[in-house]
Amino acid sequence: MKPKKSPQQNPQADLFRAELQNMINPSHSLVKLSEVVNWDQLNQTFGESFNSEKGRPAISTRLMIALHYFKYTFDLSDEDVLHGWVENPYWQYFSGMKYFEHKLPIHPTSMTKWRNRIGEAGAEELLKQTIEAGLKLKAIKTTQLKRVNVDTTVMEKDIRFPTDARLYDRARDRLVKEAKKRKINLRQNYNRLAKRLVLKQSRYAHARQMKRARNCTKKLKTYLGRVIRDIERKCSVIDGDLSALLATSKKIHKQQRHDKNKVYSVHEPDVDCISKGKAHKRYEFGTKVSVATTSRGGWFVGALAFHNNPYDGHTLDETLEQVTKLTKSPDHVFVDRGYRGHDYTGKASVHVDKVRRGKTSNSLWRWMKRRSAVEPSIGHLKQEHRMDRNRLKGVIGDQINAILSAAGMNFRKLMKFIRGVLLLFWAMIVIQAGMPSRQPA
Repeated sequence: MKPKKSPQQNPQADLFRAELQNMINPSHSLVKLSEVVNWDQLNQTFGESFNSEKGRPAISTRLMIALHYFKYTFDLSDEDVLHGWVENPYWQYFSGMKYFEHKLPIHPTSMTKWRNRIGEAGAEELLKQTIEAGLKLKAIKTTQLKRVNVDTTVMEKDIRFPTDARLYDRARDRLVKEAKKRKINLRQNYNRLAKRLVLKQSRYAHARQMKRARNCTKKLKTYLGRVIRDIERKCSVIDGDLSALLATSKKIHKQQRHDKNKVYSVHEPDVDCISKGKAHKRYEFGTKVSVATTSRGGWFVGALAFHNNPYDGHTLDETLEQVTKLTKSPDHVFVDRGYRGHDYTGKASVHVDKVRRGKTSNSLWRWMKRRSAVEPSIGHLKQEHRMDRNRLKGVIGDQINAILSAAGMNFRKLMKFIRGVLLLFWAMIVIQAGMPSRQPA
């Protein structure tokens, strides 16, 4: 059914519960921000996902949106954001509650289901709403949207470092568990032997006894092949989940060192191996993400995940298409030298970083030097807004996590802007009143 209405719209008072408006500071940044967000538009947009007239009413859209803003603004898990919501009256007020609640509003798994329902388009709507709120508050000026910086980074997946021995053992272990669920009596599951071999292999490799380490890896590969063939012989009807796991296991069993499109994780087979030339981290296992920020202000106006590790220049067209959909088409785009030979054919002027030679105007050169401002913004996304280790499952999880990380960054900047405006307002009052400033003790 359609989502429930916000409890704040209920005019009936409860004498035995504390109203939030009597507990909070009306000048708080979240209170001011709740007045700017267009909740009616969001309710209408996300309400289209709930077309059924039967069953229990869905959870309030405003509550789910608020929880996801807090999750990515303060770098919290689904469980932690719910426990923080119970303790914070400002979070509850922003979520549309009228009274202070002492219990968890939903189960943490409801957030996962809601994310999968709204998909990439819904995440883009949340990012777009932060940009519109910034324009209403005049934190973002329309002139700032004319010039954007675009760059790519790697959003690592929450998987352990892949080695052949670990992959063989994990695939075998998953197959054994699935066979046990389906009551398939295997000839041998190798649980005890494989556990010892994985430990031996890592110790031999650490001691640089590579021949012994390779022998252990070879035995683990043999065990995996035996389990695969045993399941195929004894299971007459293979369902979809087991069939997908068998296909992944076969690919792991057959792949060689220099093969392309290898599998690096059993539960996340779509992970890519990306080398960005870093001295401290040669290979990263995850997804390439293209981000777009305003050259002035550093507001995120686009974030897009790309699989199969495409060339940076071949991601520019889709990235600017998303920027146009969320805001408007920029006039100037500034990129680094990795975008030489890009595929963009739109109206915006693309300026690739270069050594200053020839007749480059001073004004254009100043904007080109600001291209590197996107680098610390990416660092904030990774360290503070959950882009460092993506814990959402699958391809759709990569897309949602990248966009919501950018939305969380914008949400934090909006809160900081409102606090700054309030401090400036009170400072002007103090100056006009001629009140003496307090001297430190």
